[in-house]
Amino acid sequence: MANSSVSKNTTTLLFDHDGTLINSEHVHFTLWQEIVAGYGAELTDEFYCKVMAGIPVKQNAKDVVKHFSLDAVPEQLAKKKHDKIEEYLLQQAFPLMPYAAETIKACAEAGYTLGIVTGGSTLSVEKTLTSYGLAQYISCVVAVEDVTHSKPAPDCYQLAMKKLGVSPGECIAIEDTYTGMQSALSAELACVVVPTTQSAIHDFTKATSRYESLQLWVEQEITGR
Repeated sequence: MANSSVSKNTTTLLFDHDGTLINSEHVHFTLWQEIVAGYGAELTDEFYCKVMAGIPVKQNAKDVVKHFSLDAVPEQLAKKKHDKIEEYLLQQAFPLMPYAAETIKACAEAGYTLGIVTGGSTLSVEKTLTSYGLAQYISCVVAVEDVTHSKPAPDCYQLAMKKLGVSPGECIAIEDTYTGMQSALSAELACVVVPTTQSAIHDFTKATSRYESLQLWVEQEITGR
């Protein structure tokens, strides 16, 4: 997909967090595996990639209870997952995706306003920004706690634009999953996708552009312009 997402009108770049800036999907998968195993069921990599990757915890919990017919209410599972993530983040930040820090710096140096729009928690984003010294580059964070309807609804992107005082035509979203792309497109944003191993099977035909890595996208659309 050779189309460019960045245009002469672009002023603002809104990054997804999990799977785009941080390499967290494997950790999320492992933690969900532990939770499901506690009910005597086995969560496969295939089911996680197809149904759960890039989806907020609340919906994950509903899907898991339904699929495995678990004797539990989704809220119980969601709480367990939030507790496990909090425990993880108290120990360390999630590792960055390859070239994530360089991407943030290159985009800021190129004069763009940067935001993070995530279906994950504020805590997770704060941990990333402080641990890797990236807070100074980010003008806005919208996390799962900030909206009633998270991705794939457009609300989180709409809130970020409102906070930054920009219109959809001035923004592009950088995402790694179908759910994230849907959220951005529903908010009328152009969307570049950089799939991960977990999301490579997702349908990205509606993406504005697609790259195999952040580095390739930056070289093609940011520094190479």
